[in-house]
Amino acid sequence: MLRVSEIRLPLDHSADALKSAVAKKLRISPKELVRFAVFKRGVDSRKRANIVYVYIVDAEVGDDTAVLAHVGRDPHVTRSPDLEYRFLAQAPKRTFKRPVVIGAGPCGLFAALILAQSGFRPIILERGKVVRERTKDTWGLWRKSVLDPESNVQFGEGGAGTFSDGKLYSQIKDPRHLGRKVLTEFVKAGAPAEILTEAHPHIGT
Repeated sequence: MLRVSEIRLPLDHSADALKSAVAKKLRISPKELVRFAVFKRGVDSRKRANIVYVYIVDAEVGDDTAVLAHVGRDPHVTRSPDLEYRFLAQAPKRTFKRPVVIGAGPCGLFAALILAQSGFRPIILERGKVVRERTKDTWGLWRKSVLDPESNVQFGEGGAGTFSDGKLYSQIKDPRHLGRKVLTEFVKAGAPAEILTEAHPHIGT
């Protein structure tokens, strides 16, 4: 599988145009392209008269090595990285000890999820309330200036991010593509599949 980046197409392009552009980058005919999938799509709006989509695509061809040799040192054609998430450990078949996760914010919830998927039976301890109840308490703070020290923006299910606007991107470098695991779990839980490909995904609170 090869990763092809910097594919720039107009906003109203056809599906065939993307396939042709991928083949052109790889210097092969569209018929030689076995299949391809969009890894990421962004919008370049720096020039108002020429707003375009910018794609990163993973493409399958007959012979990766031959195509790479043919395109030479094009920095926009490389081997696709391995995106598979690998668990660091698996729970023993017989274990009576259960890991404890402190806090039901984003980190706590995902830590517990990974532990559960690894076969452990985590226990989450959270001092605040569930989302519906803490939402009432938080609005009470914002509208009536009444603070519940145990249920507010900081404490409770979902953490402070529960009341964010739902942007799903980070400034942190992610060479191991661990963020992909997070987005995949969001999609499994009902988020739109587009968050896997949009450059700046957004699912709202």
